[in-house]
Amino acid sequence: MKIYTRTGDKGQTGVIGGRVDKDDVRVEAYGTIDELNCFVGQAMSLMGSDIYVDLREDMLNIQHELFDCGSDLALLKQDLRPYKVKSEMIDQLEVWIDKYDAETQDLTRFILPGGCQVSSLLHVCRTVCRRAERRVVTLAKEQPINDEVRRYLNRLSDLFFTIARTANAREGISDVEYIRSAEVFRRK
Repeated sequence: MKIYTRTGDKGQTGVIGGRVDKDDVRVEAYGTIDELNCFVGQAMSLMGSDIYVDLREDMLNIQHELFDCGSDLALLKQDLRPYKVKSEMIDQLEVWIDKYDAETQDLTRFILPGGCQVSSLLHVCRTVCRRAERRVVTLAKEQPINDEVRRYLNRLSDLFFTIARTANAREGISDVEYIRSAEVFRRK
């Protein structure tokens, strides 16, 4: 099989059910999810230590689910096949958020992205995930989508924030509070 097909040379790409322009809002949405998936893979590549075994496993699952999100967004019409992203996937993200949040200190103020390398890259994942969510919101204004994808991305960005803090905690590095922040979070 050849990698190049030449079918996109005129600025269009194939989606499930037809062809669209490469700058179509649909392509922007699932393309940003693809970008996020690359950053997730990069973060995983930094998780060599045994302290990250559980996180690597969960992140691998997330990579598969991000492909599911992209696949659902690539559908031009819902009746072409059933959606892959389901509410149970969002429930699992919430379980992971609670599990990993239990490893961190109470948070009362905003924090600055950073700390160890893994944490820093997970904050990049969080912000790219938020951008993907914004692209999906824009797409949903124009065309019907699987709303579970939008919900999944919203919760996933919360997970990235949480596990970025968990990575710092496991590495023995304190989060740095934004010094101009008022107390904005309630204590647990």
